[in-house]
Amino acid sequence: MTVHAGPGVGARDEGQRAEPSGRGHVEGVTPAFAEGPRGLPLLGNLPAFGKDPLAFFELLRERGDFVRWRFGRGPALFIAHPDAIGELLTEVERTFDQPDLGIAFRTLLGNGTVVAKGADWRRKRSLVQPSVRPKQVRSYASTMAECAVALADRWTDGQHVDIKKEMAALTQLIAVRTIFGVDTAADAESIGRAMDVAQKEIGAEFSGIGALLPDWVPTPGRARIKRATAVIDAEVSRVVSRHRGGDTERPDLLSRLLTARDETGASLSDREIRDETVTLYIGGHETTSSTLVWAWYLLSQNPRVREALTAELDRVLADHEPGYDDYAELTYAQAVIKETLRLYPTIWLLTGIAKEGATLGGTPVPAGTRVWSSQWATHRDPRWYGDPEAFRPERWLPGEDGEPAERIPEYAWYPFGGGPRVCLGTRFALVEAVLVLAVLARRYDLDVTTGGIRPVPSLTLQPDRDVLATVRARK
Repeated sequence: MTVHAGPGVGARDEGQRAEPSGRGHVEGVTPAFAEGPRGLPLLGNLPAFGKDPLAFFELLRERGDFVRWRFGRGPALFIAHPDAIGELLTEVERTFDQPDLGIAFRTLLGNGTVVAKGADWRRKRSLVQPSVRPKQVRSYASTMAECAVALADRWTDGQHVDIKKEMAALTQLIAVRTIFGVDTAADAESIGRAMDVAQKEIGAEFSGIGALLPDWVPTPGRARIKRATAVIDAEVSRVVSRHRGGDTERPDLLSRLLTARDETGASLSDREIRDETVTLYIGGHETTSSTLVWAWYLLSQNPRVREALTAELDRVLADHEPGYDDYAELTYAQAVIKETLRLYPTIWLLTGIAKEGATLGGTPVPAGTRVWSSQWATHRDPRWYGDPEAFRPERWLPGEDGEPAERIPEYAWYPFGGGPRVCLGTRFALVEAVLVLAVLARRYDLDVTTGGIRPVPSLTLQPDRDVLATVRARK
């Protein structure tokens, strides 16, 4: 399956923005692998990567489309060109393998579809995918909107809120209702607090010295992840037990996983159920929460975009709250979310390990090389986006002549990955983000009062501080 960014996405117009000379891959030309910054003995470029991964990947992008560097003692290759990124994502399972992302990552996610490989991954994907198809997402849409309406009803004109906390609480509630089928604040809060701890520690481990330590080495961060995971495991086990002893026709994701059967008639084990529900929770809560926070931040800084959004909401929704059938009509709201995901992609890097026979752009990649790509760096490449630092949702919409406003290459926008391992929850996340944004922006403007917010790359891309705002009721 290929990720398409929606309206306005197509093949790159070679005459619109020519590729600068001296860079790596141009179609039909064998790429030259450039050398990255000089690293340190044993550590390689890990200190620079750990200090600021986003800036490090932008630095590599400026050096070329194919740049060698060292992740510790191991060989690494950074790729920036959409063609190469497409090769990496579509060749996973054939010439590129899923890497081991470390003990911290495995402690939280277990061996779910994000981590599993080969036949095990194919089996799990076939069992999980039906629960997030468009028909099922439609059934979850009403819950998404209802939870957002309840939050809107609690807000008042002039109220000061922390958007980060508000969006986290909202998407946690949506997640526990749609995934676990439960409806108490305790369920949402206990799982949510544990997830916050786990994702923070995973980011610290992945970009620090912990990335080079063997699994058996104890660290304070690893101990915190284990404690947080124990809380998550206990909550999931309790909810699974409740489901097994109750109504098997419930509409939530967990019930669908419990009744799923593979081609041999076998079901998912309790451990597999746990791994998949945690994976879906992160996809349905963490990614959407972060996307909405960045969307409010960008809208507050761009009154013109905010006015265009509210004009569409007034026109499409009139006097009713949004539902699944409105999603297709809310094209500008979709563009706002897509542009937010371009500038602040929740998943900010992808990586794979080259197998024997792996190539990129026709050039052999030595087996064992870890190949890296960064949504953050590629999404801000001026070759693919005019004025790449600007928040401009119109780039995703057709122009007056019906042609795309900007011709953006495939895999120049890939916040959910792509290829056979594209995120299963893509549709769920996009519908949730658009409906929540529509419910709240229809009633309120949020004026962000916190300046200088920086993105922090952990398991997902998060703001580095509370995002404070004043709620302004629309007249």
